[in-house]
Amino acid sequence: MEAARTLGYQVNLIAREMIMQRSSMVGVVTAGFENPFRAKLLSQIIAALGRHKLTPLVMNAEDPVQIKHSLEMLLSYRIAGIIMTSASPPLGLARQYLEGEIPVVMINRASNLPGADVVVSDNMAGAALAAQMLVDAGATRLAFVGPTKTSYNGKARGTGFARAIQRIAKQNPQVAHPVETHMTAADTYECGIAAAHALLKQKTRPDGVFCSSDLLALGFIDAARQHFAIRVPEELQVVGFDDIPAASYENYQLSTIQQDTHGLANAATDMLVDRMDAFSGASRTCVVPIAGVVRKSCA
Repeated sequence: MEAARTLGYQVNLIAREMIMQRSSMVGVVTAGFENPFRAKLLSQIIAALGRHKLTPLVMNAEDPVQIKHSLEMLLSYRIAGIIMTSASPPLGLARQYLEGEIPVVMINRASNLPGADVVVSDNMAGAALAAQMLVDAGATRLAFVGPTKTSYNGKARGTGFARAIQRIAKQNPQVAHPVETHMTAADTYECGIAAAHALLKQKTRPDGVFCSSDLLALGFIDAARQHFAIRVPEELQVVGFDDIPAASYENYQLSTIQQDTHGLANAATDMLVDRMDAFSGASRTCVVPIAGVVRKSCA
């Protein structure tokens, strides 16, 4: 060891992996690096892989043309597995890996790919908690804002919220039902502003809004205050989902549903390592608990 240090010797990991016939590289496919939640999740995934002495190869899935080439290129690296996050590429591309017995784990994606494992936040419980938070704060005209057509998370949270309000309305006749749903193109701040303009210009506007992401909620709050002179939470209660850093900023103090990025990353990595040791077996789904964070936008 002393001689190795003196000579500055470094282990050739690629050569070692060729001899052992096992790679330590894992593809991590994500999209929207500017999204605070996805950036935090990516950081946790990289840390979790590091604890297993696995090396991440991060691919950006925002360009549908480039991502197909990138995913095919990953195959040439003889990767040990792949983790796909929400808003990642079509499932058809993941089948190429499964056919080559390369493990695939998906985070916050629908569990409809045989052989792939899935880790999801408890969207239904989170949506139900958001509904109860709004009703407990006195809201009676409820609305949901989210990308219910393009996003697994948005659809699941919208469905869970509508079901929860339906149950609550049976016990509390003051709560209007059905829930008004505004479908957005994405879960961005700009889409939140557009949603606020669409919902708040109505004669009978909602007094309680659940947004499927914090970015949507922040845009909604800003538009409500600046364009409609609506006070939050005095005249409008708002709940988000994710608990990104900006949610706690003094200007927002957003009540939200917190996703456990540490739990999501660890569960995904553990499931991937299991598959690396034994590829065969039925698909598995791990549901990671959520938590409500009460601040001043709904209190």
